[in-house]
Amino acid sequence: MTSVPVKPRSDSDSPVAVRRGRRRKLTFDKVSFFLVFLGIPLVIYLIFVVSPFLQAIYYSLTSWSGFNSVFNFIWLDNYVKIFQDDIFLKALTNNVILAIVVPIVTIVIALIFSTMVTIGGPSRGQIRGLRGSSFYRVVSFFPYVIPAIAIGLIWAQVYTPNGGLLNGILNLVGIPGSNWLGEENTAMGASIFVIIWGLVGFYMVLFIAAIKGVPAEIYEAARIDGAGRFRIAISVTIPLIRDNVQTSFIYMGILALDAFVYMAALNPGGGPNNSTWVMAQQLFEVAFKKGNFGLACAMAVVAAVLTLCFAGLVFLVNRLTGGSKDNSY
Repeated sequence: MTSVPVKPRSDSDSPVAVRRGRRRKLTFDKVSFFLVFLGIPLVIYLIFVVSPFLQAIYYSLTSWSGFNSVFNFIWLDNYVKIFQDDIFLKALTNNVILAIVVPIVTIVIALIFSTMVTIGGPSRGQIRGLRGSSFYRVVSFFPYVIPAIAIGLIWAQVYTPNGGLLNGILNLVGIPGSNWLGEENTAMGASIFVIIWGLVGFYMVLFIAAIKGVPAEIYEAARIDGAGRFRIAISVTIPLIRDNVQTSFIYMGILALDAFVYMAALNPGGGPNNSTWVMAQQLFEVAFKKGNFGLACAMAVVAAVLTLCFAGLVFLVNRLTGGSKDNSY
């Protein structure tokens, strides 16, 4: 019986090489996919996001007035000037206070309400929220559908010293009213309350959706082990929705580092001793009233860098506290 010679197989004929060749082969579908879903969005992002930011950096190095074509380079003089400006430093401090207080208080209130609505019901039987939770959900979300400028104007009238709703209610119960937005020790607190009032409903609904995604068996097991509502909220709910909490903290921090609409509507002049003056108001003042767009762009760059640092700090804290781990059930 004669043996049939077997042709030795080269490395190029191996299944691995064949698969690699197939992967490397570009087809019209692959090219069109990358062009449509990666190339076009990247170009749009570069044009409308990266390009304006680079232009702002460029203008911040000049003495451009915003209304002519003269660009005299003064390099870092604008940055030196703004950090020697007491008004801008006061506005920067106010923004930092807002970025710390607003997210923390809003998230705490939203977590309390969302927990009550979803799992805050009877401690026996099926896991459920309080009776009438759907009504609470709708009522709490209502302020978020009102534009921020309308919220600011409404509360400015509520805070009016003479004839305002708040002082009127206090006078009925025998408590003297106050000039809430006109006194340095109450102006910032009153403004923060308005911002939180406008945001808490949305983040409550966001946390409700996140809690609904947690299997009920986890809460039932915790309840069987004897955990109370507070313990369940701290040890079960928050760890399982911490990614949602992180995202909410960043979004509210970005809003607080701007806060132009709320502050301009509540107290356009910045309050006594600039107690509610924020960077966005100072930027607007310098650019459109004083005609110094170069200096205003420097302020905008500082605000943008501060916002990026804030987001990075939140990510870092979340990572250091175990947030990068997979919250598997």
